[in-house]
Amino acid sequence: MSSDLKERVELALTSIRPYLEADGGDVRVVKIKKDTVILELLGNCGTCPMSTMTLKAGVEEAIKRVAPEIMHVEALNLMHES
Repeated sequence: MSSDLKERVELALTSIRPYLEADGGDVRVVKIKKDTVILELLGNCGTCPMSTMTLKAGVEEAIKRVAPEIMHVEALNLMHES
């Protein structure tokens, strides 16, 4: 993994972090491997039933915009709808 890729992913997260923090949440990069970013949802993002939508519509979109080589964005602690 290049440091440039990690920097671009972090920049994308920084751009959306105010929206996550407004709802009491945050996100942290755990690992980047090949074409996948693995995240940890923090605070309210880790327990919110809307976290799947937040991850797909907000976080993943922001990351793919700055790092088109990323094909997958996953969260370790994503709440799954039952």
